[in-house]
Amino acid sequence: MEQGNQGRLDATDRAFSVRTERDEAVERVRVLGEMDLAVVGKLDSEMRRAEATDADRIELDLDQLEFLDVSGVRLLLDLDRRSRGNGRRLRIRPANSPQVRRVLELTGAEQLLPIQA
Repeated sequence: MEQGNQGRLDATDRAFSVRTERDEAVERVRVLGEMDLAVVGKLDSEMRRAEATDADRIELDLDQLEFLDVSGVRLLLDLDRRSRGNGRRLRIRPANSPQVRRVLELTGAEQLLPIQA
């Protein structure tokens, strides 16, 4: 079952979408497109919804994320902080985009986040 925001949103969202699905005890949140200050609130809202569920694990899939700015990095670090206070349920699937991986590397966030190998 997919829910959440899908497809192209308005012009300020620059092709950003969030797709969610539940598979037994895993809540999956998939991020597509470009994540910047204009859209981080949408992902934060969806992650808060996922955190409120009884899922054993929350997987944040960044595989199709094409762009990430500092507000997105800040949100990822906040999600990790919240996860540590809530059973460490968060797992992050790494981004495929070299630009996104580079931003996480340069900021040091990749060393702090629960990114799956």
